[in-house]
Amino acid sequence: MAALQYVDVPGYAAILFRRTFTDLMLPDAIMDRSQQWLLGTKAHWSQQNKQWTFPSGATLTFAYLDTERDKYRYQSAQFQFIGFDELTQFPETQYLYLFSRLRRLDQHQVPLRMRAASNPGGIGHEWVKQRFIIEGRTQGRVFIAASLSDNPSLDQEEYRQSLAELDPHTRAQLLEGDWDSIAGNLFRREWFEIVDAAPADCRWVRYWDRAATEAKPGRDPDYTVGVLMGRSKDGIFYVQDVQRVRATPRGVESLVVATAEVDTRRVPIWMEQEPGSSGVDTIDTYTRRALSGFEFRGDKVTGSKETRARPLSSQAEAGNVKLVRGPWIGDFLNELAAYTGDADNHAHDDQVDAASGAFNKLHERPGMIPRGRA
Repeated sequence: MAALQYVDVPGYAAILFRRTFTDLMLPDAIMDRSQQWLLGTKAHWSQQNKQWTFPSGATLTFAYLDTERDKYRYQSAQFQFIGFDELTQFPETQYLYLFSRLRRLDQHQVPLRMRAASNPGGIGHEWVKQRFIIEGRTQGRVFIAASLSDNPSLDQEEYRQSLAELDPHTRAQLLEGDWDSIAGNLFRREWFEIVDAAPADCRWVRYWDRAATEAKPGRDPDYTVGVLMGRSKDGIFYVQDVQRVRATPRGVESLVVATAEVDTRRVPIWMEQEPGSSGVDTIDTYTRRALSGFEFRGDKVTGSKETRARPLSSQAEAGNVKLVRGPWIGDFLNELAAYTGDADNHAHDDQVDAASGAFNKLHERPGMIPRGRA
């Protein structure tokens, strides 16, 4: 409704985003709703461009931002209204970049507006909460909470019964709009203190959980993740850095090598070894070629992912795992807080696996991992 407010003004342009094209096509989602409202009016629909054009020449476009690079499709465009539906499904970088497309011609009286709607949860939960709820009005950002009672057209009793089938965390998010409720049973956000630096006496290790899958529209592949973790003399663990990428095997190798150079040769490197001959070949390639000259080993893991994550969970609950301030923290905490340990849960667990691997290696004999980091 807000996007349609100025369609009588020549030159007005509005755009509405969902994360994927599939999201746009869902029954009764925003694009379907526009068809219900505008078919039979003087507005013209372009199926190819997913765009309504009005008699004034104003336009309303529907679009998606599936991958990080999708935002650059709009680098030469200008809009007076930009809307995000389910904002927590987007990374903050995409949202902030679209502000550069919010502009108008001189003397044009239509206001510039960026609007969003969202439930709690999703990959962007942490930054959306920080931006609109924690900072909120102090930064001129208005957050308007809505509850089930604000949607009188919905069969509320039937919806409550449907939500009763969900886990308590997800139900609290969708029914009560609870931004403090995050699913998961092994990690909690409040267990991790964020500090400015780790002690100089830490022993360090970089552990990689490797995936060789490139991001493509309509897919949500795993990440390759490398966690740099240290253990101080007093037994406190520090996560210093997390590297993540979705890339081809060559792209993954480039990141691993570049990260090793930054960490320096004094930091041992471990990589989870996949089962079978392909896993052996990968570790051999990294040992002989990519990481020649570094202290590098493959790790043949045993037991379930949940079993390997529980020692890290136990120490985190005791307050013995701290995070060194950095831009990776939001995504890291989102994944850990949502982690259930359920093998049938298709949520990402790559950062959990890499952090658990690093933690478990630091629990081995001190002599196995050199002290210090240049």
